Amino acid sequence: MNLSELTTESADPRFAGIDTMSVGELAATMNAADAGVPAAVRTALPSITPAIEAAAARMETGGRLVYVGAGTPGRLGVLDASECPPTFSTPPGQVFAIIAGGESAIVSPCEGAEDDEAAGAAAVESAGIGPLDTVVGIASSGRTPYVLAAVRRARELGALTVGLSCNAGTPLSAAAEHGIEVLVGPEVISGSTRLKAGTAQKLVLNMFSTIVMVRLGKTYGNLMVDVKASNGKLRERAVRMVATITGAGRDEALAALETNGFNVKQAVVASRFDLSPQDAAARLAAAGGRLRVALGETA
Repeated sequence: MNLSELTTESADPRFAGIDTMSVGELAATMNAADAGVPAAVRTALPSITPAIEAAAARMETGGRLVYVGAGTPGRLGVLDASECPPTFSTPPGQVFAIIAGGESAIVSPCEGAEDDEAAGAAAVESAGIGPLDTVVGIASSGRTPYVLAAVRRARELGALTVGLSCNAGTPLSAAAEHGIEVLVGPEVISGSTRLKAGTAQKLVLNMFSTIVMVRLGKTYGNLMVDVKASNGKLRERAVRMVATITGAGRDEALAALETNGFNVKQAVVASRFDLSPQDAAARLAAAGGRLRVALGETA
């Protein structure tokens, strides 16, 4: 592919004079450029929605959500995956990211790694990717060799594959079962896809992980009832959630949490039905971990 033909690599004449602008002018220019990103994501919703639905269906049967990227897209995948355990108490390995160049590339640029096709395919194989898994390849250009090879190999292994890019008609979209193309246009600094393209990718990844987790019963309404209460702020949030759902006072909610190992869902079920921690856990397990079902409400 001729890189000069890619929208993400083109130079927009509107931004040709940014080096002569004041700080205020440049901030306003960047803000105006960024304003179009949510609209671009909205335009891509018809391709985003079925990809998330398919991913959620596989994860409901025990599958994993795996992001693959190089450079900024890889780091965005790492960021999104790393937020799932504290927010949704996902077990180790249920949501994770593969980045070209390995863990060191998270903080130290390893730009040449994105061209290593063999490494991309090998990383997928090393992760034991299989038919229950969903692999989301992220590449602004839509033609990064490492990501393309990883997605192609994942598809050969039977995984659901998704390609997220910011150009039209990309090889990544062709390689994946679900192609998502968020067309944000040229960057304020030509080719610097950590800007609008990166913002668009983060918005889509937010949707992926959040919606999948909601579908898996990790929330009750808009409350993160599967939160891992590992610090003072999160423990206080847990208390408020138990109090809100059960109608209990703060002291009663705190006592229920302490009795139930600060497991919000278990504390709610135990309080609602006056159950022991063991019986509350059993009721939750029978409901597939879904609090609304365990409470006897409409699923």
